[in-house]
Amino acid sequence: MESEYEVHHNDRELLIKIARETMEENGLLTEFPPEVIAELEQINEPAKPEGLPNIHDLRHFLWASIDNDDSKDLDQITVAEALSDDEVRIYVAIADVDSLVKKDSAIDRYARYNTATVYHPAINFPMLPEKLSTNLTSLNPNEDRMAVVCEFTVDSEGTVCEPKIYRAYVRNHAQLAYNSVAAWLEGQAEMPSALATVEGLAENIRLQNEVAQKLRKKRYLHGALTLQTIQTIPIFDGDEVVDLAIDKPNLAKELIEDFMIAANSVSAGFLDECKFPALRRVVRIPKRWDRIVDLAEQYGYKLSRKPDSKALNEFLIKEQQRDPLRFPDLSLTVIKLLGSGEYVAEKPGEKAPGHFSLSVKDYTHSTAPNRRYPDLVTQRLIKAALNHEEPPYSFEELDELAKHITAQEDLEAKIERKTAKAAAALVLENHIGETFNGFITGASEKGYWVRILEIPVEGKLISGFSGLDVGDRVQVVLDSVDVEKGFIDFKRLKKR
Repeated sequence: MESEYEVHHNDRELLIKIARETMEENGLLTEFPPEVIAELEQINEPAKPEGLPNIHDLRHFLWASIDNDDSKDLDQITVAEALSDDEVRIYVAIADVDSLVKKDSAIDRYARYNTATVYHPAINFPMLPEKLSTNLTSLNPNEDRMAVVCEFTVDSEGTVCEPKIYRAYVRNHAQLAYNSVAAWLEGQAEMPSALATVEGLAENIRLQNEVAQKLRKKRYLHGALTLQTIQTIPIFDGDEVVDLAIDKPNLAKELIEDFMIAANSVSAGFLDECKFPALRRVVRIPKRWDRIVDLAEQYGYKLSRKPDSKALNEFLIKEQQRDPLRFPDLSLTVIKLLGSGEYVAEKPGEKAPGHFSLSVKDYTHSTAPNRRYPDLVTQRLIKAALNHEEPPYSFEELDELAKHITAQEDLEAKIERKTAKAAAALVLENHIGETFNGFITGASEKGYWVRILEIPVEGKLISGFSGLDVGDRVQVVLDSVDVEKGFIDFKRLKKR
């Protein structure tokens, strides 16, 4: 009998089928319903500032976006302004999605249900229709757009001060990509043409990079964790998956990450000052801290039995310097033991748990409203506060939303892992029976999971797991793969 895999003509078609079916099996939406399409037809131009009070015109700033090579939903643009030898003012403009996507509209209800754009190897399912997310609410190059701007000053020590939030009219002068900008910043390639054509932009990006590194250094001093995981991207030759590439960190990605962390903290602080209820992004104090302590002892490092992010980071930095090749494996183990992030609602005047991994007390998600629903919620709260209006959400609404968004995020992460494994399984089909080195990434009643080192892929350990725990090194044999189910199964190599 012919299998479903054999019926499909190529890998891309199969991966799209797997992604769509997995989304639908888990209750997620994959098509915009008629009421969303009808509402969308009434929206034909981007929001403009006419008649709106207190809108700054910042279109003359040297704004630029830095994102993935294939990104079309541009959520933020950045620019730096040197104030003195010791201080630089940073501006982060965030797409004003709320101006066109109103609370409780059909488009908003769809976005609220899925809560995020879901990414798969061969297809993405956008949270918002692409007419909005890649056009009318995207900060596209050479287009005038409404935005919410987070402004803050960074001193020579990397301290953030003088935070401000306001609405503005902005213009993206260059769409840049992480890898080409990083290669240029690191002296490994020529300046990208999109950067070279805008006078003064190269100097501005260099200044932004300098400030970002100061922000990062300051966070690490306060206990933010130095973590580096391996993310793989399937490489297509036409419609066939031929290899897996590693998505590596670089200076450009760090620049944007550092500015977004700062902007998210500024947003959280602003809502706190305005005594508004808010959504917070938290990573709680890890429940498996004892296992992290035991893991550090295996590397000859002693941690206190009381959770201490600063001490943990000192251990991580030493291991990164000692063994940079294996450091991503250690990072992944620590991430698994830290536990996943979640959203919680915060009442005015009360404090939600902080973000253990970032070592920040007040943190929200605000910088990607085209892709993440909590960011759109935060934007609506900020705009209401700026307009001296009542909060558009009650604490009870936010509490319900926080639980829903966290549940959907966990579900979507599970779905994304499955489809990523389906792509990896296509690559591993020709390696059945081969031996690999690996380490345990998950250990529970639900099963044991192992990541192999030679090809950075995670799979299930179906035998030989007795006595193992997260972080333990093992040798395994690839037993089988099932592309359509996203199964990659290993057996522990028996010692002779």
